[in-house]
Amino acid sequence: MYSNTITKGFLALLSAMIFLGACSTRSGDPRVLVFAKTEGYYHESIPDGLQAIMKLGQENGFSVDTTTQAEMFTEEILQQYSAVVFLSTTGDVLNHYQEADFERYIQAGGGFVGIHAAADTEYDWPWYGKMTGGYFSDHPGINDPHPNVQEGSLDVVDKSHGSTSFLPDQWARTDEWYSYKNLNEDVNVLITLDESSYQGGEDMGEHPIAWYHEYDGGRAFYTGGGHTSQSFQEELFLRHLVEGIRYAIGANKKLDYSRASSKRVPEADRFAKVNMVSGEFTEPTEMAILPNLDILVSQRRGEILLYKNGDSTTNQVAHLDVYWKTDAPRVNAEEGLMGIKADPDYENNHWVYVFYSPTGKSVNRLSRFKFESDEWNMDTEQVILEFYSQRDICCHTGGSIAFDSEGLLYVSAGDNSTPFNQPNQPHTLRGYAPLDERPGFEQYDAARSSGNTNDLRGKIIRIKVNEDGSYSIPEGNLYPEGMAGTKPEIYVQGNRNPYRISVDQKTGYLYWGEVGPDARADSLGVRGPKGYDEVNQAKEAGFFGWPFFVGDNYPYNAYDFDTGESGIQFDPLKPVNLSRNNTGLKELPPAQPAFIYYPYVESPEFPQVGTGGRNAMAGPVYYSDLYPNGGGLPDYYDGKLFIYDWIRGWIKAVTMDENGDYVKMEPFMADVRQNALIDLELGPDGKLYLLEYGNGWFSANEDAALSVIAFNPGNRAPVVTGITSDKTSGTLPLQVQLQVKASDPEKDALTYTWDLGNGEYIDTTEPQLTYTYESVGDYDISVTVRDTGKEAAKSPVLNVYAGNVAPEVHIQFAGNSSFYFPGKSVAYEVTVTDPDDLEAGNDLSTLYVSADYIEGFDQAEAAMGHQIMSEAMAGKSIMESLTCKTCHQVDEASVGPAYTEVAKKYADDPDAADHLINKIIKGGSGVWGETMMPANPSVKEGDARKIVAWVLSLGELESLESSLPPAGSLDPLQGKPLSNNGVMILNASFTDRGGETIKPLTSSATAYLRNSKISFDELSETSGFNNVDFEGQKILIAPTDRGHVALKGIDLTGLKGIDFTAGSQNPFAFGYQIEARVGSPDGPLIGQSILRKKPEQGRSQYDFQLSFENVPEEEMQDLYLVTVPLNEAEKVNLAFLSMEMISE
Repeated sequence: MYSNTITKGFLALLSAMIFLGACSTRSGDPRVLVFAKTEGYYHESIPDGLQAIMKLGQENGFSVDTTTQAEMFTEEILQQYSAVVFLSTTGDVLNHYQEADFERYIQAGGGFVGIHAAADTEYDWPWYGKMTGGYFSDHPGINDPHPNVQEGSLDVVDKSHGSTSFLPDQWARTDEWYSYKNLNEDVNVLITLDESSYQGGEDMGEHPIAWYHEYDGGRAFYTGGGHTSQSFQEELFLRHLVEGIRYAIGANKKLDYSRASSKRVPEADRFAKVNMVSGEFTEPTEMAILPNLDILVSQRRGEILLYKNGDSTTNQVAHLDVYWKTDAPRVNAEEGLMGIKADPDYENNHWVYVFYSPTGKSVNRLSRFKFESDEWNMDTEQVILEFYSQRDICCHTGGSIAFDSEGLLYVSAGDNSTPFNQPNQPHTLRGYAPLDERPGFEQYDAARSSGNTNDLRGKIIRIKVNEDGSYSIPEGNLYPEGMAGTKPEIYVQGNRNPYRISVDQKTGYLYWGEVGPDARADSLGVRGPKGYDEVNQAKEAGFFGWPFFVGDNYPYNAYDFDTGESGIQFDPLKPVNLSRNNTGLKELPPAQPAFIYYPYVESPEFPQVGTGGRNAMAGPVYYSDLYPNGGGLPDYYDGKLFIYDWIRGWIKAVTMDENGDYVKMEPFMADVRQNALIDLELGPDGKLYLLEYGNGWFSANEDAALSVIAFNPGNRAPVVTGITSDKTSGTLPLQVQLQVKASDPEKDALTYTWDLGNGEYIDTTEPQLTYTYESVGDYDISVTVRDTGKEAAKSPVLNVYAGNVAPEVHIQFAGNSSFYFPGKSVAYEVTVTDPDDLEAGNDLSTLYVSADYIEGFDQAEAAMGHQIMSEAMAGKSIMESLTCKTCHQVDEASVGPAYTEVAKKYADDPDAADHLINKIIKGGSGVWGETMMPANPSVKEGDARKIVAWVLSLGELESLESSLPPAGSLDPLQGKPLSNNGVMILNASFTDRGGETIKPLTSSATAYLRNSKISFDELSETSGFNNVDFEGQKILIAPTDRGHVALKGIDLTGLKGIDFTAGSQNPFAFGYQIEARVGSPDGPLIGQSILRKKPEQGRSQYDFQLSFENVPEEEMQDLYLVTVPLNEAEKVNLAFLSMEMISE
C-alpha cells in the first residue's frame, strides 16, 4: 500500500533538524533550475510552463533558471540550486556522467519536481524511476479511440501537504491522464484519479496522479498534470505546482556532499588504450595473463604466442596440430584452438589449459600443458575432457575457459549446429531456431546438442581438476552424478554459442555472451521470435533456453520442415525436447530468461546497445580491493560487469544491485575504436587487457592487436583544439592575430609559448598574440600550452606566408544552390580574384575544375583526383618561382634534364616521390651528368612534394583528366546511377603567379548539390515526429497533435514546392493540414495543403503537391514542415513515405 501520512513525531523531528541546521541555510532566495530537454515527444505546453514557473518564482520568492542543456548537470553547477524541475522532459536526456552527478545532488540534499512527462523520461535509469515515483505506460488515445485530453475527476486523498491543503476533495480538471508502471510503493500519494470519470487509457485500479517522498537523501514531488497549455493558466493547478516546488526546496539548505553515496564517473580523458602489439596476430582467440604480466595468446590455427612484458617482444612458443579448416565446399569451419587460461596456482604448478579441436579425431578437447621458463612442453599434455563434435559443417564452438575463486574450471561449448538454410528444401531455417529433426538433417537440429541433457555441446561445463589431471564434479551442477540420461559436468545448458565467459571472483556468478540467431523479424506463433544476442548471468546452475527460447524467454514453435506446418509453442516453465535426435531427458528444467538481450534493430529494453550487426561477449567483474595498489581502474567500477560486442565495437559497464540484478549499463571509452574485440581480461595488476581479432574474417589483420587500458588519476595535460590566424597570407609587412583554443581539465591557469617559425619564441599568459612579419617567407607557427602542473600539449602547425596574398576562388550555380534535379543539367561559373594581382582573373591557366557524384557527403574519393591535379599545377607555379628554371626546361635538355625525361625515368619507381623531394631540398649529383644540382634548403617539404607531383604528372598526361572550363553546364550524376543520398560535388583550385623569390599560393573552393529527394535523415528538430523503419522502408510518422520537422540552411530559389507521398495504416477520422514555413515553426507561411479522410477502409495513400508562394528572398533559409490535425480528436497518424523538391 502507498503511504499517505506523515507522523507528528517525524514533523517534530524535521522541525528540530531545520532549527539545528539553520547555520547551513543558503543565503538569499532559493534558486530553481527548470529543465525541459526532450529526446522523444515534445509538448507544446513547455514554453507556457516555463513562463508560468518563472512568474511563480517572482511571486513566491525564488529565482528561476531555465535550460534544455544537459551540460548543466554537473556537480559544480547543480549545487547552486535548491531544487531542479523536470518540465515534460522525454526520452534519454542525460548521459551517464550527468546521471551520476544528479544522483549525488539529490543524495546531498537537493530537491526534485517532476511535471507530467517527467515520468516519460530515462526508462533505463532505475534510480530516476524510483525518484520520480513511476514511469509512464499509457494514456487515452494510444490503444483506444478516445481523445487524449479529457476532463477527469481527481480525489484528493491527503490534504496534509502544502500542494493539496487548499484543494477540494474532488477536483475536476481537464488534462491528458497518464497511467503508470513500476510505481514506487514508498511514495506518499496525494491525489488519485477516478478512472470512471474519463474514457480510455490503461486501468490501474488505485490510480495515483500526484505524490511526494523523501528519496535517497533528498525530496521529490511529482504531478501528472501539465500536458495542456491551459494547465499553466489554472489557478488551482499553479498553486498545487508552486507548493510542490516549495516542498522540493525544503529549508533551502546548502548541499552536504559528504552524504552522497554515488560516485562520480571518471572522465573519459583519464583513460587511454595503450598498444602493446599490433599486426602480428592471425586469428587470435583468447589470452592468458601470467603472474609476471607475460601474456600467452592462442590463435585459431593452433599457434600459441608469448608476449614478453619486459621487452615487449612476441614469439611463437607452441603449435598445436588442430582442425581449423575443411574441404567441404562453401563451409567455413570455426574450430581450432579456441581458448587458453593459466591455472590459478600457475606460479607453483605452471599448468596452462587449452580448449582445441585436434586433427583426426572428431572431438573438442580440454587439455593442460606445462609452460615454464618460456618453454611450452608438448610432452606434458594431460587430456582432461573431450567430447564429440560434428565436423565439415559450420558453426558454433564456444571454447572460452575461466576459473572461479575456488579454483573450479568452466569451459564453454557451442551447439555445433548449422544456422543457415538447408539446401534445396522448400522449408528452411530462415534464421529461426534450428529444430530440423529429419534424418540427414541432424546438423540443423540444436535439440540434439544444446537441448540434450546427455550431450556436452551447447553447454558451459564446470569441473574440479585434480592434481593428476582427472576431474571431479562439484556440488551444485545442473544434474547430479549418476542421473540417467544426463551429463554431470553440465553447469549451464541451453547455449547457442557462448563465446566468451567470466566468473565474478566475489559472488561466483557466471557471465557469458551468447551469439544469437539471425532472424530479423518476429514470426510469432508460426516460427518464433526474431534473433537476439544475449549477455547472461547464472547465479546457480540452470537451463537457459536454446534452441526452444531466446531473449526474455521468447518461445519458438516446433516446426515440420516437410510440410511447413507449425507445432507446439514451447513453454518456458515446462520445456520439453521432442526431437528424435535427443538422447537425454525429454522434460527439461524451467528456462531462465537472458540477463541482457538485443536484436539487430533498436532494443527498447536496452537502448544503449545501439543497432546493427551483433556479437555479444562477457568480460570480467571488477573489484579494486582484489588487486595491489587498488588495481588499474578507479573504484567507481567496483562490482561492475564489463561486456562488449565484437561487431558493434563497444564496451559497456553494467551496474548491478546487491542481489546481482541488472540496474543499468553505461559506455566505457566510447570514443576509442575497438577492432573486433575478442577477449577482455583483468590482469594480476588489475588492469584491463584487450585482444582484438581485427577487421577481417579468417585472416591475419593489420589491426589485430594486444592492448592495455591505462588510467591517469592525477593531473592531465591541457587540451589544444586548434590554432587560428586572421590571415594566412599577405603582403609585407604582414601583421597577424594568432589565437589558440585550449583548455585544462583541472581548470588550471595556462601559459603559452609561441613558436613563430622564424626562430623567435614569445611567452604569453593569454591565448592570443599579435605579431608582424617583416621578411618574405613561409612560416610554420605553433604554440605549446602548459598548466601549473607543468603538463604540456602542443598545437597543430599553422602555415602563414608573408609576401603574397592567396587568391580567392568562388563557385556559383545558376538557379538553386542546394539541390540538383535528375534529368536537368547544372549551370555553374568559377571566378577568381587576387587582391595583389588584379589581372589574375584574365589568366586561368592554373585553374583546375573537377566534378564528381558521390554517396553522401564523404568527399574523399571525389577529392583524390582533383587534389593530384591541383597540387601538380601549384607545383608548376612554385617551381617557376625558384631557380629550377635556369637549369631545366619542360621537354628540352638544358643544364639539367628535361622534366619529361625525369618523369619517364621515375614512372615505375614507387619511392620516386620521396627521392626527388630529398633531392630538391638537399641537392646532389651524378644521376644525369657531372653538373651538381644545387640544394634548396628553404623549400618546405610540402612545396617540394607539389613540385614533384607536377614533374611526375608530365609522364601521366594521358591518364589525368583535363580541367572543366571555368563556366559551363554539367550532368549532376556525372554518368553514374542515381542514388537517393547522392551528392554532386564541384571542386575548383587556382594558383597565382607569385614572383621572383615569392612563392605562388593556391586556394580552392568546393560546392555541393544534394538530391532533390529529401532523405529523412537530413531533417532536424523532429518535434513529435518519429523516423522509423517499416517493412524495409524509411518512413516519417507525424504526431496526432501539432508537430514539425526542419530542413535547415537551404536555398529556396527556383523551387515551386514539394511533392509528397504519404499514407496511414487506417483511414483518418478527420485529416491533417501540412504547412511550409520559413525561419521557425511559427514563421511566415509559404504554402499549405490539406489531406482529408478517404472513404475506403484499410491503408490509405496520398500523393500530393505543396506549392510555394511569397518565398522571402534570402540566400539560405530554414524550412519548417508543420503538420496540424484538422481536429484535436484525430488519432490516426500520418506517415510520410517520400518528399521531393520541385523546381520551376
